[in-house]
Formats: sequence, structure tokens, C-alpha cells
Amino acid sequence: QVQLAESGGGLVQAGGSLSLSCTMYRPSGGTFGSYAMAWFRQAPGKEREFVATIAGLGRSTRYADSVKGRFTISRDNAKNTVHLQMNNLKPEDTAVYFCAGGRHTTTMLRSYDVWGQGTQVTVST
Repeated sequence: QVQLAESGGGLVQAGGSLSLSCTMYRPSGGTFGSYAMAWFRQAPGKEREFVATIAGLGRSTRYADSVKGRFTISRDNAKNTVHLQMNNLKPEDTAVYFCAGGRHTTTMLRSYDVWGQGTQVTVST
């Protein structure tokens, strides 16, 4: 059974940085590189929203407008891991961050069929 495990969340002051990681265990067919990977986030009382996605070989990425220029998604296929580097964090970035795996690099939540449990990111003023 494919599983995703996130790490790296925490509390940071506005303007600070955090790095999230997500590792895939037992990828279907044994190939992490066949998965498009993404990060979504969900703030209290709000719907889960798209943050960033990266293609299987890492050659293309997409970002939500709200994080463009501040967040960077990357992946290490040798380690079955995807990262999200978050710089210049703002209080509105506070949310539970989820990584997800799917077959296409889309912004649509329902396109991803493997999800992690989430990691909390809190940005204080």
C-alpha cells in the first residue's frame, strides 16, 4: 500500500522560512518518478487549496499565485521525497500542509489519489 509521510512543520515568525518534506513508501510499481507530486494546504474553517505541484521528473512545476516567488517545490527521486521550501512566510500561510501523489500535474485536488496525514505550519505575527 502506497503511503506518504510529511515532516518539517512547526512554528515560525512572519518573514521566516520552513522546509517541508514528504516521503513515499511502497510506490505502486516501485517507481516514485511516475508520480506527479503536489502540496495542498487547509486553514481552519477553509477548504483544502492547491499550493504547488511538480512533474515526475521534476521538469515542470506550478504554483498558486499566493505563494509564487516565495515557495519552491523540488523532488529527489532517488530518495522518494518531495520538498517544499517556504520563504518569507506570512500569517495567512498558517495551515495544515498535505502532500499528495497522482498521475498528472494539476491544481485539482481530486486528481491526486495518495495523501499524507498533514503537517501543521503556524506563522506568527
